[in-house]
Order: sequence, then C-alpha cells, then structure tokens
Amino acid sequence: MALTPKEIEAKTEQLKAFIAEHKDVDGPLMPIMQEAQNLFGYLSLDTQELIADSLGIPVTDVYGVATFYAQFSLKPKGDNVVSVCTGTACYVKGAQAVLDKVVEILGIAPGETTDDGKFTIQETRCLGCCGLAPVMTINETVYGRLTPADIKGILEKYQ
Repeated sequence: MALTPKEIEAKTEQLKAFIAEHKDVDGPLMPIMQEAQNLFGYLSLDTQELIADSLGIPVTDVYGVATFYAQFSLKPKGDNVVSVCTGTACYVKGAQAVLDKVVEILGIAPGETTDDGKFTIQETRCLGCCGLAPVMTINETVYGRLTPADIKGILEKYQ
C-alpha cells in the first residue's frame, strides 16, 4: 500500500533523526540504510540522496551498497512477497516448475510487483527448509512440498 504524503513526511523526519544520531559513529551507512528500508519498505532515489547528502558521500556509494546486498530493494514491494526457494535441495525437487507457475498466475517476473501492488515475486536461495523442498514463502508463512498444482489455491488466499 502506498504511503500518503503526510506519512512520507513523518517517516522522512524519523530517518533524519536516525541519521543525526548515527552519522558520527564508525560505519554508519549500513545501519542508516537498514533503517530507511524499514521505514519506507525500499530505498527510493530520493531516500538514497538524503542519506548521501547527510553523510557527505556520493549517492553512487549508497546505490552501490543498495545493489550489492539482497536485503535492500530499490522498488516498492507488494503487500504479499512471494519468495520461491531455488536453492539446491528445492531446485532438485522441482522448484523451477513452482516458480514458473507463480510467474504464470501472477503475470510478472521475479523481482517485479503486480500493477495492483498485491504481489511481488522473489527468487531466493536456501530458506532453511530443505526437508520441505520445494518451498515457497508468502510474507512469513512457509509452504512446503509444493507442486505447481498447489500454487493457484495458495495464491487465491491472498487475493
């Protein structure tokens, strides 16, 4: 769900306060970026520029960190984040077919968000549920021992 201008302003003020508290400690960039991600759900160019300007570093430094670490997103995520594990155990047990079915049903590729903002698909590596392979999570809920036939019914719960 998109933030209102008032919510954006309030979160920006929270981020500015966090930056002020942390900018003079060693290695402030990662904690500041993590706080920004927590506040906004992603790191927009405006947020990256605010962080860079506040720390006196080039925005390319912030962007470089944001694109290096998988924990950061440069685009807003949907209300429901669908993560399909394609780690070795899941892949061997058919994860690609599960991922292909999610893509087919939602009509978007991994890394994309549906136009209505309801779903984002992420292809992930090991979720630590190898005994349940293949595995998919939606938000914090784990679905295991999946087949492509299971996917439609699971996604319908979140429509």
